[in-house]
Parts: sequence; C-alpha cells; structure tokens
Amino acid sequence: MRKLQPWVLLSLVICLLVGILAQSGKAEFAANSELCDPPIAPSPISQPAQSSDVAATIEQVEQRWKKQYEDYFQGKLTSEILPAAQIARSLAQINQQTKHHAALIYAIPQPDRLDVILVLETGKLIQKKVPAANQARLLETIQAFRMGILRPDSEPDEYLQPGQQLYQWLIGSIAPELGNTDLLIFCLGSGLRSLPIAALHDGKQFLIEKYQLAIIPAFNLLDRAARNSSQTQVLAMGASTFNNQPALPGVPLELAAITQPPWNGKQLLNQDFTLKNLRQQRASFPYSIVHFATHAEFAAGTIDRSYIQFWNQQLRLDQLQELGLQQPPVQLLVLSACRTALGDRNAELGFAGLAVQAGSKAAIASLWSVSDLSTPLLMQAFYRQLKTATIKAEALRFAQLEMLHNRLHPKDLPTQAIASSTNLSHPYHWAAFTLVGNPW
Repeated sequence: MRKLQPWVLLSLVICLLVGILAQSGKAEFAANSELCDPPIAPSPISQPAQSSDVAATIEQVEQRWKKQYEDYFQGKLTSEILPAAQIARSLAQINQQTKHHAALIYAIPQPDRLDVILVLETGKLIQKKVPAANQARLLETIQAFRMGILRPDSEPDEYLQPGQQLYQWLIGSIAPELGNTDLLIFCLGSGLRSLPIAALHDGKQFLIEKYQLAIIPAFNLLDRAARNSSQTQVLAMGASTFNNQPALPGVPLELAAITQPPWNGKQLLNQDFTLKNLRQQRASFPYSIVHFATHAEFAAGTIDRSYIQFWNQQLRLDQLQELGLQQPPVQLLVLSACRTALGDRNAELGFAGLAVQAGSKAAIASLWSVSDLSTPLLMQAFYRQLKTATIKAEALRFAQLEMLHNRLHPKDLPTQAIASSTNLSHPYHWAAFTLVGNPW
C-alpha cells in the first residue's frame, strides 16, 4: 500500500475538523431558530416582488400556519385556503358592510430578516423585507418591550424605546400605504403572537391611539361574518378565591360591573362557577357573550399544560370544546386574567388560536396577569362601549383609550378598590388585552 505523505494526512484532518465544526454550527443555528418559521423563498433581489410572488407567499404562509395550529390542537381545522385576491375582496365586502376600513398585515419572522406583507381592500399587495429585524434582534427587542411594560412602575423609556423600534420594523415601511385604514388585523408568525401590539409606538402616539386592532391565527381560520354584539346578554362567571392559586379579590367587582344595566347579564361567582352551571345557563338562555374572570394560562410545552381554572376543576386547552360554545354560537369569549409564556411557540399558538379552539367567533384575553383591581375598570368601560360601538375592536379600543388618557377612575367602580394614585395610563394596565379572531 502506498504510504501517505504527512502533509496529506494533515490536510485530511483539517478538512474533517472543518466539517465537524460546520455541522455543529448548523445544529446550534437550528436550535436557536425554533421560534422562526421555515424560510420562505425570497423573490429576486434585483427587482421588487411581483404581485403574483406576494400572492404565492400569502398562500404558502396560510397553509403553513394552519398546519401549525392543527398540530398544536391535535385535530383538523375546517377551512378553505383563499387566494390573496379573494382575501382582498372579502375585506372590501366587510368594510362596506361595517363602514370600517380594515387592512391585513402578515409578519413573518425569518432567521435573517422580518417579512411584512400588507393586503389592502383594493387588492393591492405590498411586501417589505426588514433585514435589521433578524431573529436575534427581533426576539431581544420583543423581550425588552414586554419586560418594560410588565412592571407597572417602569419609566416610559423602558418600553417606549423598544416599542418604537418594533413599530418601525412592523409598521413603519407600510404606514404610507395605509391611507384611510382604521382597523389593522395582524396575522403573526412565531415569536410575535404574544406581542402587545396596542402599545407599539410611532414616536408620537401608541398604535391603539390611531387604529382598532386584532390578531388572527390565519385568515382562512377566521369567521368573517360581521355581527352586532350590542343586543345580547352577558354570562359572567369567575372566582375570587382558589385552593392552590393566588386570590383575585377584584373579581366580584368585575362581575358586578359588567352585568349591571344596560346589559342585565347573569353572574355566577366562586362555588357557582362550574362547567355544569355554564352548560345549564347556556341551555336556558342563548348568551352570546361569555366572560370568565379567573386564572387561565397558556403555558410552554404541549396543549394539555394550558388551562382555564373553574371553581372545582381546571379545564385544559385541549378540552375547550367541552364548553359547548358552538351551540348556540358564542360571538365573544372574554378571559380577563390570562397569562402567556413569553417566547414559547406553543404558548403563543394557544393564545392566538383561542377562539378557533373554543368555538367562539372571537375572544378577548390578556397576555399577562393584569392587576385584578384595575381590570374591572377596563372591563366595565369595554362593555359600556360595546353597547354603542359598531364593531368589537372599536369597543376595546375606546376602553383602552379611556384608561390610557386617565378617564377611568376607581370611583367608577361599585366600591373604591384601588388607590387613586395608581397610574392607570401605564400600558401594564391596558395593553395586555387583545382581541383574537373576528374583530367585527
């Protein structure tokens, strides 16, 4: 056998080491890219994306995200993948019916950039690529933004600086195209679904000060019928004490505030807050708004770790259909004391897919555990606004603006529950509440 020269052996060893390091780097990148969606083939860099390219990307994203929700919820979701042109026509029809002007925004995180796609009712499709918002910077900025908001005593700069950066990445490049749009519907990818979009800031005002807002899991999973919610009644249920969880002393105030005139709803508190009583009440009267003031958690990991706390049991997220919200149909499910694990893909799927899994047309839920002594104020304002607002997203926006601009006060509650010195304009108190699903 021919003997190899020492330099040949050295070259082989170096090649082998380079190969091992390359594979190690790929594995590390894959692990760090868990929150990113699989890369989408970019359009040629030498020329702007054509409408046909953008339409194909939208269809690809819709199919992929539907599959993500099906995998998480462990079942098939009935829907039809609409082409982009039909999505635009659907928006135009609803806009004409509701007299609002909605636009759809897809935000698709990629390892090396953020892709933003705008769908207008005119049929115009606009795609922007944001290289500055790569995976690492995007997730780091989201975390700083949320951490700044989660502390009710934080200084404005702690959330305004990252909030303005996120605004520029998500909205800045498409803002000139929005025209008379007054409703933004966000279809968000991994890492963005737990973003408090209401508190994004353009340098002068919060996003909620200019637009009504909603997030959806995918347009093809959205019940798009516009319905007036002002002529129904509220079934309000909750608990203020628990065996193994912190008390929620503001719940009795919250239930009392939202079931008083003009709603005249029904309230069930503590030991009456059971799944059996929910079914019995819904069987006796077709409440189309169901309100839960209780602990709920969208946890990291599999779906069976997320739950809604009833008085005598935890209802897991994979059991939500046992609520029976499909018959008769519930237009709105409200969860006022939720908590969502930051940065966990599964927790975000649970939050953004809440309405789909529960069988309701829409849901309002909180991204973090807001003070349950300020929540009754916002909920009272929301239901008051819902009586006269033309759509649900408008009612939530008006309620959040009332709190932001210090127009809600403890004296507005049946009893004075929080200190008058509490800074209710801080986004900690109002930005957590998010409309998921049908905004109309």
